[in-house]
Amino acid sequence: MPSPVRLKAVAAKGQPDPSPGLEQLYRGFESELLVPLWTEIGDLMPQNPRSKSLPHLWRWDRLVQLAGEAGRIVPVGRGGERRAIALANPGLGGRPFATPTLWAAIQYLMPGENAPEHRHTQHAFRFVVEGEGVWTVVNGDPVRMSRGDFLPQAGWNWHAHHNAASAPMAWIDGLDIPFSHYTESQFFEFGRERVGTVEMSTPEFSRSERLWGHPGLHPLSQPDAPSATPLLAYRWVDTDGALADQLALEEEGHGATLSPGHAAVRFTNPSNGRDVLPTIRCEMHRIKPGARTLTRREVGSSVYQVFEGTGSVTVGDKQWAVGRGDMFVVPSWMPFAARCDTTGNAPLDLFRFSDSPILEALHAHQVSTEHLK
Repeated sequence: MPSPVRLKAVAAKGQPDPSPGLEQLYRGFESELLVPLWTEIGDLMPQNPRSKSLPHLWRWDRLVQLAGEAGRIVPVGRGGERRAIALANPGLGGRPFATPTLWAAIQYLMPGENAPEHRHTQHAFRFVVEGEGVWTVVNGDPVRMSRGDFLPQAGWNWHAHHNAASAPMAWIDGLDIPFSHYTESQFFEFGRERVGTVEMSTPEFSRSERLWGHPGLHPLSQPDAPSATPLLAYRWVDTDGALADQLALEEEGHGATLSPGHAAVRFTNPSNGRDVLPTIRCEMHRIKPGARTLTRREVGSSVYQVFEGTGSVTVGDKQWAVGRGDMFVVPSWMPFAARCDTTGNAPLDLFRFSDSPILEALHAHQVSTEHLK
């Protein structure tokens, strides 16, 4: 087969002078599948991260509309497994990847539908912007999904979904599929077509919540420090209360926020305080009316979804007005800032997930912040 390596002698700074001898050397490199560093160093070792992904915004109203049309046309079952529609970053060649490491999708389940059981090594979560009535069943444990709830699920756990309501429901899925694909480390296994009758129940609290959902208390019957969170649901009432208390403490003159008017929490593994998933960090941010965040650059990529409120976000040279449900991407080392509108009394709540745990494990994570100008 012809060699995929193609080298060309060019007269440029940092390059050897073109000559017949250099051309002959390059033909030898091509035939032996060799690439010299001096022809590639600008791309392989740039002075700062240059992400192939681009800033982009997806409007929630349009996502729900298209997911609803898919609900009427595309069945859920073996084969496709899930009615999940992934965000495709415009800089990544049409692949179903929001960033080079993160998958984000809207999943849609019609009334009475069941998504069959399966498991995979990719780590995942679900976040609910609106709706009620779907249960996810993880290893036989039914977990209620309601507005504002964050539901992490580590890789290689059996899971299925069922909609016990009379209306469709949509939520977002986040996974490390692109990272798993790049590292060629993925496994997948089909489970049962339908879960059992007991698993189709609709308890107010899952077994995982009853065991792990008590602040600061570790059940002694359970092992220490599992690599991913054993708690399957982080309820909105708790997240909302934590954010509200931070802003209240700030009003009282205490240092409880990231910057004036900007409260934030990270979802953590209750057994060890680390990230909920080994490859994905998840957070909720609240910006009070009229406030703005610091401008932030971070090595690694992230995806945001507006949970509530209106405002504007700036990603690199892009700026958008955003509202409930809208989703956008922040590529690696691209400056990001957000501002909450002054109209009304509603804060701007932003759900964020990122690949920070991967970069931290590689000792490649860096953050820079500065005040908006």
